[in-house]
Amino acid sequence: MKDFFTGYPTHISYDEYIDSQSNVRAQVKGLVDRIHQLGLDELLRRQAAAESLLLTLGVTFNVHGGEKGKERIFPMDILPRVLPFKEWEHIERGLKQRTFALNAFIQDIYNRQLILKNRVIPQDVVFTSPGYKNQCRGMTPPKGVWIHIGGMDMVRDHTGTFYVLEDNLRCPSGVSYVLENRQVMKRTFPQVFESLKPVQVEDYPLRLKQMLQATAPEAAREPVIAVLTPGIFNSAYFEHSFLAQQMGVELVTGSDLYVEKKCLYMRTTRGKSRVDVLYRRIDDDFIDPRVFRPDSLLGVSGLMDCYREGNLTLANAPGTGIADDKVIYAYVPEIIKFYLGEEPILPNVPTYLCHKEKDLSYVLDNMEKLVIKSAHESGGYGVLIGPHASQEELSNWRKRIHADPRNYLAQLKVDLSVAPVIINGKLEPRHIDLRPFILYGRDVHILPGGLSRVALKKGSLVVNSSQGGGSKDTWVVHEKEYRELANQTETENGENRGNHA
Repeated sequence: MKDFFTGYPTHISYDEYIDSQSNVRAQVKGLVDRIHQLGLDELLRRQAAAESLLLTLGVTFNVHGGEKGKERIFPMDILPRVLPFKEWEHIERGLKQRTFALNAFIQDIYNRQLILKNRVIPQDVVFTSPGYKNQCRGMTPPKGVWIHIGGMDMVRDHTGTFYVLEDNLRCPSGVSYVLENRQVMKRTFPQVFESLKPVQVEDYPLRLKQMLQATAPEAAREPVIAVLTPGIFNSAYFEHSFLAQQMGVELVTGSDLYVEKKCLYMRTTRGKSRVDVLYRRIDDDFIDPRVFRPDSLLGVSGLMDCYREGNLTLANAPGTGIADDKVIYAYVPEIIKFYLGEEPILPNVPTYLCHKEKDLSYVLDNMEKLVIKSAHESGGYGVLIGPHASQEELSNWRKRIHADPRNYLAQLKVDLSVAPVIINGKLEPRHIDLRPFILYGRDVHILPGGLSRVALKKGSLVVNSSQGGGSKDTWVVHEKEYRELANQTETENGENRGNHA
């Protein structure tokens, strides 16, 4: 074991593989024993083979802000992240609670607005959010579900505690990498995979399709589903086409669709076909030029008429972006208490809101200690990590905050957990987060594990693919399985030592 982790720094933060006594954690001991038997050279060979397979599969993303059509392979490290099932059950309960509460919040905000009348959240915070769409007032989506697909970003701190960092409820992406990573891992470590038996994720496309069918309008007896993409230059186009193919449904652009008598149709080689459920991967502002942005060429004129008449389910429902707002995120504990009467199972990262006078004063006085974010940017953009910022950067951000305090918030810098990653032929710790994916139809289903994103740059806390991040497969494993594998490898190692003697 010492040979395998020779020179590996420990005690940087909570390590997913090594505990505070420099011992390998129970859930990965059998896995580490197996790869230790392989040796580092073989491990590197398998890493190269995995990267080659990803290239063959075309697992790519388009570079944000780069040349159109410029694609990159999404890097994957072959050492999986392993979560004990009991730990995952706690996360799952917390995410379900959060999803039910946020769905109730969105329904309320566009209808009775009880949470505003009870002054739990200030009205101006809601109504000044770009995610709040006045066009959705008085609407209730089919089956009352607004958040069909969610992707909550989570981090673990130095104590091992999981926190929710952000809620992604408009068009969360990344689940295709979870599914492709799993296929690569099955080929890379087939024996270990079979021994540990991670909870399966391969049924996600089927569950996604069943969820979309379950939330279709009542009149649709055999719902027709389509995936709406902005097109090949979108950063997540691989995922759009992948999910459509896996579900066996049509992938369409706005030009493939049209509205007739407040019903949505798509053009096919067999003629027109009615669409009952549209899984849209386009933001609200672009889905209907008659209702939102008139200059949009991505959506469909009249789409919202179909939706208002109850002839179409849009997933996610228009207006869910209000809960994507990072300022609204700070109120989620109060949202959970208001709608569910419960204490939050999963905590938020402590957050300071710059529109509050007291918080603003603290943020401006302590910028070099905080992580400061724009409320509406994503993909790792619009973030200032105070401890790593120059005086010039701090000064520029101070001006931005003064100019528009509503648009900024600050959080305590979380010492993100780390996991070993193969870097330049050796193991090095890198910071890691977790994005579980949520499906809400008749009930809430959480994809076991989700996407573990890795900051491949040393010391970096930014894990986004657009900022040079990578990923790991996330294995949710029962204690019985990883205990048995550890015992088995110990027995084999003992027999090998005896044979050698």
